Amino acid sequence: MSSGAGQDSPSQGGDEANVPGPSVTPGLRHVAFRARIWQRRAVIVALRVARLVRTGVRRFLPGLRYLGRALQQRWRRSLQFRTVLTTLMLAVTSFAVVGAYLSNQIANNLFQERLTQAESETRYNVKQVQETFDGAQVTDQSSVITLVSDTLSAVEGRGSVIQRRYVFEAMPNQTKPRNRWVESRASDQLTVSVIPPELRKAVQESGKDQYWASTVIPVGTEDRPGIAVGNKVTFNGTVYELYLIYDLNTAQQTLNEIQSVLWAGGAVLVLLIGAVAWYVTRNVVSPVSHAAMVSEKLAAGQLQERMVVKGEDEVARLGASFNHMAASLQEQITQLATLSQMQQRFVSDVSHELRTPLTTVRMAAEVLYDARDDFDPINKRSAELLYNQVERFQSLLSDLLEISRFDAGVAVLDAEPEDLLQVIAHVIEGAAPVAAEYGSKILYTAPDDAVIVEMDARRIDRILRNLILNAVEHGEGKPVTVTVAANETAVGVSVRDHGIGMDPSQAARVFDRFWRADPARARTTGGSGLGLSIAMEDTKLHHGWLQAWGRKGDGANFRLTLPLRQDGEITESPVQLEPRDATIPGAPGTIPAEQDYKNMLLLQTGAAGPAPVRPPEETP
Repeated sequence: MSSGAGQDSPSQGGDEANVPGPSVTPGLRHVAFRARIWQRRAVIVALRVARLVRTGVRRFLPGLRYLGRALQQRWRRSLQFRTVLTTLMLAVTSFAVVGAYLSNQIANNLFQERLTQAESETRYNVKQVQETFDGAQVTDQSSVITLVSDTLSAVEGRGSVIQRRYVFEAMPNQTKPRNRWVESRASDQLTVSVIPPELRKAVQESGKDQYWASTVIPVGTEDRPGIAVGNKVTFNGTVYELYLIYDLNTAQQTLNEIQSVLWAGGAVLVLLIGAVAWYVTRNVVSPVSHAAMVSEKLAAGQLQERMVVKGEDEVARLGASFNHMAASLQEQITQLATLSQMQQRFVSDVSHELRTPLTTVRMAAEVLYDARDDFDPINKRSAELLYNQVERFQSLLSDLLEISRFDAGVAVLDAEPEDLLQVIAHVIEGAAPVAAEYGSKILYTAPDDAVIVEMDARRIDRILRNLILNAVEHGEGKPVTVTVAANETAVGVSVRDHGIGMDPSQAARVFDRFWRADPARARTTGGSGLGLSIAMEDTKLHHGWLQAWGRKGDGANFRLTLPLRQDGEITESPVQLEPRDATIPGAPGTIPAEQDYKNMLLLQTGAAGPAPVRPPEETP
């Protein structure tokens, strides 16, 4: 029974160095000096190479980063690219695993086939050699050497499939007979060092068994894989180790050709799979991409865009359904746009047509109002009602005209740098009589320095007047707090009342047109139901925020946030939307817990800002 032995290990050796004596000390000094010079030159060259490498990396790194970002962006945005790349990666992985398995199996089969042939041929040739040695009738040295050389040359050469060589070596530690004239023989370029030590040990310690081991044999200037098969033979009382070495270069070349064919075929197959995946995904993704593009155009207002429908498959049915949906949406949007234009034109025309008769009626109402002291009580009251209602009618008409301008998109912002604090002071001064009538106080908190804002003062005045008058009207006689704060990019104004507040159902409609929180509540400060809607439109013209907070029974807080410059961007509001004095029923002075927010109104929430910097001032 045959068994395998270990691989060959390289031999080691060394040379002894001679230490020069005192007579060569000047030469050593010269050598040391030259060594230091070359060491410095090597350091300089290394630094220059490092600098070149660093420069190259610095130049190519932005390109690599750009390529990486482009691939990452392509991966995120392209379904086709992601699908094809994933398919290629899976295909490459699969072919690498299958190719490695097939290559390993083919290599094992080729090796086992060559090993079986080598063992069979070795047994036959060793038997022939032993029979020749046993029947030899030689007694002189030249005859022995000739016989051994001829016998070993007969086993050297090409076998049935693989080339064969030999190494013939006398076993060590034997008593040397008088007529042992042959110690070792080997084929050209071979020595006993090509035999793995494990194989030699196994052969030396065995009886008649045959052993083999893989080895590397030198052939010309290259090393080739081979199999060494060892046996013992006896000649003239001396035991020899006979190793027949078989060259596996042809088998290795065959394996290399098979592997080349496998990898080339795998590469071609991966490319074909990639092309098939690209073609299939293109047929599936292209209609989806086209649908996405058409959807974007429809969303941009190009309602005439449609998908191209080809065939009768699922994609074609999807395109037909999409086109039907687009046509239906276009028809409905066109109808709604026409109706909206008619409504806007109707409101604008009616508002303009009513101005002339309203002016005449107002003039007549003013005449009657001025002469009301000469009337009897009934007529006097009628003149007062007529005057007040005409004033309200004129206010409603002005609001309708303003809303029609917003709807028509012709509202223009006349922004100039102005002090916002002066506008707020003017609004508070105008609201003071109404606050006194309701028994409320207006508490004003603002910075000491001026706050210059690029704004349309007329529109900001209208926004703040609406907010403050609404707070006074719904504050139930409690104080109304106006807080102003600014940061580097924005200014915020909050108007806080402690009146009836708002619940979530009312919050959903707080900026709707003609909406009132309590329809039964009397309007004594005018009020057309368009104030907050106009305020929201004015805020949008300024690229600002108009936000509201409220809770039933705890009042409301409206916050206006404006950019200091029209080209600026608001990141956070300098004032807090949720008031610090908001309370929970049963726990005065505390901030609401998370579970209590269900009873609160919080619209378009923003970041809280710093605390006011000026002490409150009371305005009666």
